[in-house]
Amino acid sequence: MTESSSGQRTVLAVDDSKVMQEIILRALQAEYEVLVADNAVDALAAICHRRVDLMLLDVSMPDIDGLELCRTVRSMPQFQHLPIIMLTSRNSPFDRVQGRVAGATEYITKPFEPEQLRQTICQVLA
Repeated sequence: MTESSSGQRTVLAVDDSKVMQEIILRALQAEYEVLVADNAVDALAAICHRRVDLMLLDVSMPDIDGLELCRTVRSMPQFQHLPIIMLTSRNSPFDRVQGRVAGATEYITKPFEPEQLRQTICQVLA
């Protein structure tokens, strides 16, 4: 993966909750450039116009949910290998399988510890 001009990798956090966006920002901003989007359309625009190294994706969003966005991203050849971590409150085995089938690289359930998020991102980007 490439690094931004600041030398940091870029993470796109897609979540319709401003509170969750702020939690993610605080957890990651020391190590990563963090972009936020609160819907699928803005997220697609972001990855098409900026180099993004990893996407954090909430499942439960209005209009286009995270699973559909994940499938859409995976259908685009240039993003087939983009790491996508589902970050969601949906925690059943069925939800996890749905995430994997949609193309998620990893699956973290909310609430999460910031250190857990950082470690998972580090492992996925390694």
